[in-house]
Amino acid sequence: MFWWKSVRVKMAKGSSTLSRGLLLFIGLITFTDRLTYAIRVVLLDTTIVDGALNYKTHRGGVSGYGWREGSFNDGENVRRVYMACDIEHSEVSNWLRLPYIPRGDANRLYVEIEFTMRDCSTHRKPEEVFQCKETIALYYYEAMSDFATDTLPRWQAEQGSYQMVDSIAADYKFTNLSDYQINLKYRSVPVSKNGVYFAFLDEGACTSLLSINVYYITCPAVRKNFAFFNTTATGRDVSSVVSKEGVCVDNAVRVGNGPAPAYLCKSDGTWVWPTGQCYCKAGYQPNVDNTECLACPSGTYKATIGGDTCHSCPANSNADGKTRATICDCNPGYYRLPHANASQPCIEPPEAPSNLEIQFKDQTTLRVAWMAPDGGNAAHITYHVQCLKCNSQRGQCVECDSTVRYVPIQTGIQQTTVTLHSLNPSTNYKINVYSMNGISIPVTDFNHATIIVKTMDAIASKVDNVRVVSKNQTAILVAWDRPVEQHEQYEVKYFPTDNPFNALSVTTTSLRVIIGSLQASTQYSFQVRGKVFEGWGEWTLPVSVFTEAFITREVPTTTVSLAKDDKQTSPGFVNTDGIIAGAAVAVIVSLIIVAVMVVIYLKRNNQPCNEKNKSDCDQLHYSNVQYPPPVIVDTHMNGSLTMPLFAPPGVRTYVDPHTYEDPQQAVREFTKEIDASFITIESVIGGGEFGDVCKGKLRVPGKMELSVAIKTLKPGASDKSRMDFLTEASIMGQFDDPNVIYLEGVVTKSNPIMIITEFMENGALDQFLRTNDGKFTIIQLVGMLRGIASGMRYLSEMGYVHRDLAARNILVNDNLVCKVADFGLSREIESDTTDGAYTTRGGKIPVRWTAPEAISFRKFTSASDVWSYGVVAWEVMSYGERPYWNWSNQDVIKAVDKGYRLPPPMDCPEATHVLMLDCWQKERNQRPKFAQLVKTLDKLIRSPELLRKLAKSRPHNIFDPSVPDMTRFTSIEEWLCSIKMERYLDNFLQAGYENMEQVSRITVTELAHLGITLVGHQKKIMNSIQTLRAQLSGAVQMSEGFLV
Repeated sequence: MFWWKSVRVKMAKGSSTLSRGLLLFIGLITFTDRLTYAIRVVLLDTTIVDGALNYKTHRGGVSGYGWREGSFNDGENVRRVYMACDIEHSEVSNWLRLPYIPRGDANRLYVEIEFTMRDCSTHRKPEEVFQCKETIALYYYEAMSDFATDTLPRWQAEQGSYQMVDSIAADYKFTNLSDYQINLKYRSVPVSKNGVYFAFLDEGACTSLLSINVYYITCPAVRKNFAFFNTTATGRDVSSVVSKEGVCVDNAVRVGNGPAPAYLCKSDGTWVWPTGQCYCKAGYQPNVDNTECLACPSGTYKATIGGDTCHSCPANSNADGKTRATICDCNPGYYRLPHANASQPCIEPPEAPSNLEIQFKDQTTLRVAWMAPDGGNAAHITYHVQCLKCNSQRGQCVECDSTVRYVPIQTGIQQTTVTLHSLNPSTNYKINVYSMNGISIPVTDFNHATIIVKTMDAIASKVDNVRVVSKNQTAILVAWDRPVEQHEQYEVKYFPTDNPFNALSVTTTSLRVIIGSLQASTQYSFQVRGKVFEGWGEWTLPVSVFTEAFITREVPTTTVSLAKDDKQTSPGFVNTDGIIAGAAVAVIVSLIIVAVMVVIYLKRNNQPCNEKNKSDCDQLHYSNVQYPPPVIVDTHMNGSLTMPLFAPPGVRTYVDPHTYEDPQQAVREFTKEIDASFITIESVIGGGEFGDVCKGKLRVPGKMELSVAIKTLKPGASDKSRMDFLTEASIMGQFDDPNVIYLEGVVTKSNPIMIITEFMENGALDQFLRTNDGKFTIIQLVGMLRGIASGMRYLSEMGYVHRDLAARNILVNDNLVCKVADFGLSREIESDTTDGAYTTRGGKIPVRWTAPEAISFRKFTSASDVWSYGVVAWEVMSYGERPYWNWSNQDVIKAVDKGYRLPPPMDCPEATHVLMLDCWQKERNQRPKFAQLVKTLDKLIRSPELLRKLAKSRPHNIFDPSVPDMTRFTSIEEWLCSIKMERYLDNFLQAGYENMEQVSRITVTELAHLGITLVGHQKKIMNSIQTLRAQLSGAVQMSEGFLV
């Protein structure tokens, strides 16, 4: 059922402030499952005004009395009313204007009118009636403020003055004063300005206005689906609905990226169609009608967000004495598994292993075996083996040396046997075996079984003359002399010299062994021992040697000495005597080849270009198939080759992945493979050329969890798309700078193939600026420019040319740090003229951001990137406005070629626009380097006073056919309508502006004083005014900087 609830607010001028409580009105309507009131907010009610109304009246006719104020007794109260009955006069035009009514939150105002009307046909003296009507007219006038006078608004129904609401006719007409009936009528109008005047026009009726009630309707504050929706005014139209976003109630939250809670407010003040929802937090449960979240009582818990109720604690746990529990505490002696959820019971540690025994022992080895503990679930138990070395059977024990090896492992053992190697002969050992089931307590707190054992006595057997016979990059041949005693076998232990704990061993019955799978240029150490019938002998002292490097070089001959009989080596090994001679020959031949190549290259560069067209000398050719970007680029912007043949020591240089015969080699060399199980995709945030772009988490064991962006390759992609996709990753993988997007790694060993980069919370710079138009300080904007310049400085110093630098390819994190991204221009682009790509034979160029020489000759250099950076700076200072607006690509090319440069955006400091113009120098060697741009921006940030002087505003290209002719407008209203800003007409008129010449002299400050405070509307109006000024002057102002 529907109840009206009327709320009175402060009345208009001439009325009083009402505080007489709430009045209950007519009607009932069912609203969800609760009785809810639609609220009528009363702005004017003539029935409760004390004293005279004194409303403004006006007689437009030559005779008559007009509207007159009087009193009316309704049987309970005396009301102040207005009456008119000029039927005995001709040309009657009587106006009655109500006071200015501020609209508050209203979008639509309702007028309730009580009146009486006399029947014209029953007049006592028909001969005295000149004109008689049985209707009155209701008008309204919207205004930003209460400006009315005796003459304004004009007392007439015409354009620019009062607008007619309706002609109101009476349902009941009286014939004598003792038998009257009251008419009740409702009318409504949409409103948008600060307030409104209502007026009644009488043109010869005999009527009395008994009451006038002006109000608007609101949907009441309500709770639904754990969200609170505040009081909301209904929409402008009687058929419209207003969507209201709710706020989660206390102890409720939204889940994930689901829709925010929203409710639709209908024009009759009722709520309908709730969408989205909040959910009770962990530790809270919903009440009966899903409007509140109540704390879980003592002894219960709720572990997750949602609509579930609180639960009793699982076995062996409790939540006694606390409310809002999200998990129950384990009882003493019980524990919860690390990854167990809150609903699983707590468990106790398993019993100790049983039947612990020694299955084998010798001088250096023990094999220990046991049985699973009684009463335990063996499938969930693992074991940990602890080795203690003791000085006697019952003496003090200490941890075994770190050189002891456990096979298969020491902890997390799933089988019931383990072998310990590298023990000492004739030594007492205490072996503890712990039963574990994954609960989070120290290992030594688990139950364990113990056994004490002594290794066998040492054997007097020793191997002599261990030596390295030959070696290469990955293998070494080790040999030794035959001992005097008869040996069953030999064991060779080897390890990197700087990491003796990472030792491996092989056994053999021969007097030599080849050790393979070694690392190049690494020093290894070797030890050998022999085994006789009684057991193993002692290890020899370590012998160390370096493996060969992949680049042949002279090897020091003092590391080891070679026996004469060992000069004949196994196939595939390099004798160290031959290495020295071979290395010398190889170096000499290599130097000769390099010298010849340099001479040929220099001679070819000094010869005239032998292309058909002379311009081909400076042109990078693109074919209709994808051609890789140039390998050699001009990184110093002076037109000559400055990149050295070999990078100086310590300087990283960009390597073009297209130069690899196998692109997969570049991926392996420059990227890091990530296990797909470490990645969790949370949501899709966009789409790219190759597939979806997602947000997710990267959880590498032992490292902090990271939010990452995930680019995926769509299923069924061609081999070429796959290579292009991974080429971008191999480019990114070479960069490591705070202002360049960082590649975390790639996933290529499972599907889908993914590129993982750091996640930038605020997305692309152009959209971020447009969303936050006018919200940043100049220093913050310059700081963004500095970050972009710093990233480009790093890339240019590495020898990388971006070729597609634009605000859309800059990403922004939550600290407003800007990072250069998108390194895939060379991939194919769909033909679409709206994206700013200019098509020429064999390739695409983003014209609005590209330097003239790159458009004409496809000469992409760091200098052309500087030009693009200037356009990015313009985008930043204009809050993401489109460069060159809606010009065609051909118009942009022609204008730039003739010297046109973008004007400074509104409120742009002169220093930053000068920096842009420096970047747009036609001669590329006159443009600054990125390092110079960083220094300039640093200076501006350190000296903010340099940013106070604003650049002189300049209009767009006034000869652009898409720009309207502003001089044809003869009135302010016509001009405002053309730019869809007619809502501000009253602002201009009330401020005294009468013609377009006055408008052309308005400044931004004056716009604010007119009440135009929205930054976007100020920009739109000022751009139009600037164009008007230029068109009134009749010519392009060269001195203002249109042409350079």
